[in-house]
Amino acid sequence: MTAGKGASKLRLVLASTSAYRKQLLERLGIPFTVAAPNVDESPLPGESASDLVGRLARTKAEVVARRSTNSLVIGSDQLAMCGRDVLGKPGSGDRAIAQLKSLSGHRVVFNTAVHVVVSDSGTNEGHLDVTTVHFRRLSEDEIRRYVTRDKPYDSAGGFKVEALGISLFDKVDTHDPTALVGLPLIWLANVLRKHGFTVP
Repeated sequence: MTAGKGASKLRLVLASTSAYRKQLLERLGIPFTVAAPNVDESPLPGESASDLVGRLARTKAEVVARRSTNSLVIGSDQLAMCGRDVLGKPGSGDRAIAQLKSLSGHRVVFNTAVHVVVSDSGTNEGHLDVTTVHFRRLSEDEIRRYVTRDKPYDSAGGFKVEALGISLFDKVDTHDPTALVGLPLIWLANVLRKHGFTVP
């Protein structure tokens, strides 16, 4: 999607190549461009999950803002954890099945950070959303049927909450359901309004 005219004099840039974040931002109906931040996402020694995602969201936005003009740049990052274990993207059906078996009956905490930077002024602010997903006790047949249908190979935790994955849970504790997908739109929409963007 390319940038066009709008109420704000700023161009909107998403510092992410994630298809999920792109789809979420498209919901707001504001033209934007996409730029790859290409940053090192390795954690620092002793860095907590919330500190890591906050730092990476800001770094991604700042990196893209430095090569942009007259732009508001959005950076975001997410980390899913079950206890002390970081949950990655399974990458295959067998790994997704194994991951969901290990999550059955447990809680998964998603730390999702978003940061915005105005390229010309350096004005910036960030936000952290913490969402807890409570998994039902799942049978192996349920898990296999789910993975076959949703193919959640590129999703942290091995499920797609925006699709059939919602059926795997007892409940979800969240302030913003879009944060679980990867970009907290409630907070972001309010920030965009402050910068003159028209958000219906």
